[in-house]
Amino acid sequence: EFRSYYKLPVPQTTAENCVAHNGSLIPIPGRDVMAQAWYQGGMSVFDFTDSRNPKEIAFFDRGPINANALTLGGLWSTYWYDGHIYGSEIARGFDAFKLTPSQDLDRNEIAAAATATVDAFNAQAQARLTWPSTFELVRAYYVQAVRAGTMSRSTATNVKAFIDLAEKFKDGPRKKAAAALLRAASAQLNPSDRPQATLRGALRDLAGSLT
Repeated sequence: EFRSYYKLPVPQTTAENCVAHNGSLIPIPGRDVMAQAWYQGGMSVFDFTDSRNPKEIAFFDRGPINANALTLGGLWSTYWYDGHIYGSEIARGFDAFKLTPSQDLDRNEIAAAATATVDAFNAQAQARLTWPSTFELVRAYYVQAVRAGTMSRSTATNVKAFIDLAEKFKDGPRKKAAAALLRAASAQLNPSDRPQATLRGALRDLAGSLT
């Protein structure tokens, strides 16, 4: 079902070749985010979780190679791999990028993306992604549940406190206590609310992996 278009939001000069080219998904759990190459338009990272309203959340742009004449160049591709985005620039060499936290992207979501695994990596194949049960994954879903605005402040505070304490207990003789804390945190969440239900499931899966 057609929902919308995404176009590079910043204008380009007539001296820059600019068209959407090779990109790849960034494996942020719970969200649809892509890094897209645009030749001399640079790189645009956009969130299309709400496919009717795609939004740019990060970018990189060198500007024209020659401000006075059209010269072929720019990013041919931008591919995510193992926590970084790699760009092959036709005229100016190779770029390596690392995402940093912003108002649109939490550090826990970035950390969780780096834990994603695939059976075989091909940036253009869009293989099924999986995330192991980790505290990074739980914290990413926690951030998204809070961002959704449907969780009360007291519940958010309590759940975070339980997660923090469970992480301290995750190794050694208190591992069972950590699992109990994670299950207690999950019990405070509303299973009929989608973001909270996702977090609830992640908490229970992580608890199960500790026992």
